[in-house]
Amino acid sequence: MSIYNVKSLMIILLTLLVIYCNGQDLRNGATKTPIQGSNGNQNSILIYKPVEQISQVVRMMFQDSKGNIWFGAEGGAFKLAGDSLIFIDSIRSESGGRVTIKDITEGQDGKIWVGHTNGISSIDGALVTNYYQSDGLISNDVWCITTDVIGNIWIGTIEGACVFDGKTFKNFELPIGIKDTTVGVSSDKMINKIFRDRKGILWISSNAGLFSYSNNTLTNVTKRVDNIGFEDKEGVLWLTSKEGLYTLKDGVSNKITDESIEIGKGIGSVAEDKEGKIWFVVNQHYLYTFDDQKLTEFKKSEENKGPVVFQIYKDQSERLWFVGFGGAFRLENERFINITKNGPW
Repeated sequence: MSIYNVKSLMIILLTLLVIYCNGQDLRNGATKTPIQGSNGNQNSILIYKPVEQISQVVRMMFQDSKGNIWFGAEGGAFKLAGDSLIFIDSIRSESGGRVTIKDITEGQDGKIWVGHTNGISSIDGALVTNYYQSDGLISNDVWCITTDVIGNIWIGTIEGACVFDGKTFKNFELPIGIKDTTVGVSSDKMINKIFRDRKGILWISSNAGLFSYSNNTLTNVTKRVDNIGFEDKEGVLWLTSKEGLYTLKDGVSNKITDESIEIGKGIGSVAEDKEGKIWFVVNQHYLYTFDDQKLTEFKKSEENKGPVVFQIYKDQSERLWFVGFGGAFRLENERFINITKNGPW
């Protein structure tokens, strides 16, 4: 065989190999990245790099007053400023390890406050300050965090609630509840959520029930609510429990779900889209919508399944995000768009 024929055969084989590899990687959602030489120039050979999620587990997200989006994940927090995703490396446990982010809020002064598995942290520009039980926090096992109208930071933990005025922590006394043995982590003092509504009233969901706090008065509203979902455009609170989804307005509760939905382990996150339709998670895996009076299951498929949803979140552009086990996704035209470390933002 001539040298010319050998070269021609090698070119054909290499071309077929590249085409085959392209098809395999692109079907798996990979992106191609040129190999960088030591001198910074691109070589002609291409390698294929798998898509990198923000995190395999994104527990929650939050958008601040400047429009920055924050992702709370297992292993730490990420800040999206413009098109730049920044990992906040200084949020650490007391021993210096990584933490899992449970909740994020913004203070009256623009500081970002983060509750996590080993205390709380404040973020003021590039400055991160970590606070622990050794600083006066009631417990390092923090589950929720919010601010009141005068700038105090309210923290809910497995051992109860406390308030931080920027200098000292003060425990906030609540009735003792009942430990929930159906979940992995619980206690008789467990605080599930602290939420501030538009009127400035604080709502506290604990294992003793749902309480409102206003004008230094604590009121027991119901005996059992797992979480406060959100406040809708009409000022109605949406509440979740193991029994179903409820609304609360003017002290009157109304059950939304009925016997047509198998509740299982209860209702998870709930949010409202730009059309006013309510989205919520049932039994950890199933998505439903509620439009005035109609309950409809949003059917997932292998081609359109998104994450196992921990939180549904509506951003300031009224886009709906679904984050959880599997990463972060955004719903666009009834389809889940995978949001990786490179967007699309």
